[in-house]
Amino acid sequence: MMDLSLSRPDEIVKMLCDRLRNERLSQQMTQADVAARAGVGVNTVSNLESGKNVGFENVIRVAMVLGRLSELEELFKPKVDSLDDILRYESSLKRQRIRKKTDDA
Repeated sequence: MMDLSLSRPDEIVKMLCDRLRNERLSQQMTQADVAARAGVGVNTVSNLESGKNVGFENVIRVAMVLGRLSELEELFKPKVDSLDDILRYESSLKRQRIRKKTDDA
């Protein structure tokens, strides 16, 4: 596992694009196969593999085709290490507005 905390965003994008391409190839699928099954264009898959901006929904579609949704599910999963964390998370599910901090100095 690579430590991403010391990586630049462009390095992380390149690594994830390489992993995506390798996953597709390991499943012996062409870009056209993935595109057809995901309901996107071949250019979208190509752009995704080369790190060009692609809509997040398209990333999800490709992940679904490659059977990698569980990894996406983990992406922004709340960190709950204790009962207090669980209660805090559940209370935050109610819609809230974040108040702007004011400078009272």
